[in-house]
Amino acid sequence: MGVPKRKTSKGRRDKRRAHLALSGPALAKCPQCNEMRLPHRVCPACGYYRDRAVLEFEEE
Repeated sequence: MGVPKRKTSKGRRDKRRAHLALSGPALAKCPQCNEMRLPHRVCPACGYYRDRAVLEFEEE
């Protein structure tokens, strides 16, 4: 059976996990207001998605 003969050192363990770090979210620039937003989603700043107003914001 596949049982380790020696304890895996911290360095070897960390080298193996070197590529497992999480990256930040991919962001795209909104063509209407130039704010950064998540791709394929409505812009939270202006409410536009693909050149159409999807969300209505109330003026205060």
